[in-house]
Amino acid sequence: MTQTDMKDAIREKYGKAATGVATGGCCGGDCGDPITANLYGTDETAGLPKEAVSASLGCGNPTALIDLKPGETVLDLGSGGGIDVFLSAKRVGPTGKAYGLDMTDEMLALARQNQQRAGATNVEFLKGEIESIPLPDQSVDVVISNCVINLSTDKDRVLKEAFRVLKPGGRFAVSDVVVRGPVPDDIRRNVELWVGCVAGALQESDYRAKLEAAGFTGVSLEPWRVYDMKDARQFLSDAGVDADTVAAQAEGKFASAFVRATRPAASTKSCCGPECCS
Repeated sequence: MTQTDMKDAIREKYGKAATGVATGGCCGGDCGDPITANLYGTDETAGLPKEAVSASLGCGNPTALIDLKPGETVLDLGSGGGIDVFLSAKRVGPTGKAYGLDMTDEMLALARQNQQRAGATNVEFLKGEIESIPLPDQSVDVVISNCVINLSTDKDRVLKEAFRVLKPGGRFAVSDVVVRGPVPDDIRRNVELWVGCVAGALQESDYRAKLEAAGFTGVSLEPWRVYDMKDARQFLSDAGVDADTVAAQAEGKFASAFVRATRPAASTKSCCGPECCS
């Protein structure tokens, strides 16, 4: 499957999810998905549009990973219905800004409707792809994402783009699914699992290496929810994979993880040698 085909499949899946929420359905943890369930406390979701909560398709709560300060600018890669954007906007306050970036028209429409319902004036939703972020260099303080980077077939480019738009000293704090050991080919080949952010997951060591190659420092990965046999059997069955033969091999191999890193602060040292030009 080509990168274009994969993006088309993702747009179709998440477009249908957004349409379902807009017509009164649900597509995330409210429907019993083992990856998206129980990610937010009631104190966080109180006051948010129910459509934003219902459209949550993440694997963690990236806004809980980092200390957001009033006046900061936050970018959410793959913002969906907007739940993490709205939570960030509350914390950075009226002097701050929260951007949401998504490539799916239906999700953007839903997010903008949610913005009106929430009365969020310090929020802006942008159309675009996470491999090519439509913001200037060094324009945001924090990049967050919730189980979206795994959907990309060019994760190196995504991480380089995240590094580019961060200000010196800016922080990267995402929730993502990581792989912990060998994974059966049945899972890697299954498009529905990839679109659901499981089959595109990186090994923990690969994630760290890619972040460091993009220029980040202080990289840390903290698995916090390891999926057991029951979870594996459910998401394999939902994806049309023979759960009886594959689930045992998948148990414990996938985990939701908190991933953190920092763009180094600008150097204050003076330098005139050739080593300063690299």
